[in-house]
Amino acid sequence: MPVTTNDVRPDPVVLDETDRKLLRMLGENARRTNNSMATELGIAPSTCLARVNALRESGVIRRFTLDVDPERIGRALQALIFVRIRPGARHTMSTFSEEIRVQQGVTQLFFLGGTDDFVIHLAVRDSNDVRQFVLDHLSANPAVASTQTSLVFDHVPGGPWV
Repeated sequence: MPVTTNDVRPDPVVLDETDRKLLRMLGENARRTNNSMATELGIAPSTCLARVNALRESGVIRRFTLDVDPERIGRALQALIFVRIRPGARHTMSTFSEEIRVQQGVTQLFFLGGTDDFVIHLAVRDSNDVRQFVLDHLSANPAVASTQTSLVFDHVPGGPWV
């Protein structure tokens, strides 16, 4: 996700109750069959498929994703690292974003307004991996003014937005 400054935003899509229910169903299980959703909604399968396709084409549904349990793949420690970029290095924010988001262990990267410029969500094996990430990618970066690391004790994913 490159950092941009002059995004043109499309008008919001108006969702009816059927669209909201579809999004909730897909949020709970994106692999759910079209026929099962149509049956639960009381609509024809062709109508259900057309609605899902319209939600995708309008950009409401950006993608279908996979939710991996970090512990099951040896990444039991999660951390949130708050990063401030030096005032004189603001022009490097897009490059910083592109470089950080592809690093091993980075699950999410947020570009913020406020005191901090970025939050990095990191999933790694242990505290030594967090330490090494900070040393290699943040402390050694001349654009970074400061970092603050918080360990994640538990993460409860949010529900559907609708």
